[in-house]
Amino acid sequence: MLGSFTYAALLPELRDLWALSNSQAGVIGGVFFAGYVATVSLWTALTDRVDGRWIYAAGSALTVAGSAGFGLFADGFVSAIVFQVLLGTGIAGTYMPGLRLLSDRLSGPMQSRYVASYTAFFGIGTALSYAIPGFMAPVLGWRAAFVFVAVGPLLAGLLVFFGLSAKGKSEEERKNEDAIKGEQKARISLETLFPVRAWRRVLADRACAGYTLGYAVHCLELFGSRAWMVAFLAFSSSLHTGSTFPWPAAAIAAVVNLFAVPASIFGNEVALRIGRRRWILIAMVASGASGLLLALGAAWHWSLVIFILVAYSMLVMAESGTLTAGLVAAAPGELRGAAMGLYSLIGFGGGMLGPVVFGAALDAAGGASSWGAWIAGYAAIGAGVLAAPLVVRRYARG
Repeated sequence: MLGSFTYAALLPELRDLWALSNSQAGVIGGVFFAGYVATVSLWTALTDRVDGRWIYAAGSALTVAGSAGFGLFADGFVSAIVFQVLLGTGIAGTYMPGLRLLSDRLSGPMQSRYVASYTAFFGIGTALSYAIPGFMAPVLGWRAAFVFVAVGPLLAGLLVFFGLSAKGKSEEERKNEDAIKGEQKARISLETLFPVRAWRRVLADRACAGYTLGYAVHCLELFGSRAWMVAFLAFSSSLHTGSTFPWPAAAIAAVVNLFAVPASIFGNEVALRIGRRRWILIAMVASGASGLLLALGAAWHWSLVIFILVAYSMLVMAESGTLTAGLVAAAPGELRGAAMGLYSLIGFGGGMLGPVVFGAALDAAGGASSWGAWIAGYAAIGAGVLAAPLVVRRYARG
């Protein structure tokens, strides 16, 4: 994960270096998710047919190429997009296939515990992907930072490929495979990757459609705010006439993201006590409102800005686990796989739009040096979650 948010950590510097508009800077951040969304179904389907270690190794190699290639060759808008797409494609080839490798080798209570740890390390890796380039770039330059973080996925690929033994199939699995015709087994059909008919049935279910739409606006706010977090801290620092942040902006972003990791678990516990829908609506409205408060308070004392930023990041994550648990509970058993696939696809589609929407709002409202533009940016990515109660009320009436 070390290269996943390197660009976000260095966005202000690269935007100014390449004379990019905020919209262009947002597009570069968003196309990472385009690479992920476009290929995650293929990578996941391949794990049914190929040893997952090879899939993980291929994903790691693409991630290395994306990070190192960005550092060595990126020189503007178009080349940055190419390497960000490559990076997103590589992450898609490691995250879900890695989860498959893990779950295939564990069973019983240990499986649940290790899967929870695996997903938690996603957040830790994200935090480190802010911190490492944030400390390296001022000393060695931004290109060296991108090349250095490529060591992370390289080591990950080697560890998984050589550290895990090939998982042998049980006798029952062999019998099941023998019952499938060779041609059907080998072919990955378009319907396998994109089960449109099943997705239509999922969206016809109000609860499934609601949780999926909720996840989309959640991801739009989450990844929009993460992509522009370092840039916001740089803007906030420019408004401070006296003392300002005592640590680099990227380091602050890393710590903030670590604080947000347990928020999803805690939020789900609250939802079990007060009701799932009530908690989702409370958390969404609170996160949207705190984003606006953060922008409005950009010139306040640095300690207060950090406090609001931590609270905002935790609130953004607070309904994440509850949305996922709600979808799993609502989806009919025969549609659960299709529902989760569509949920992930639409969610990361929202994540792709988040950085772009934020950057476009900055440009439309006067640019990154305008206080009002930052308020507009946080309002733009928070509009969906702030509107959630109205949507739910109208849906209920319908």
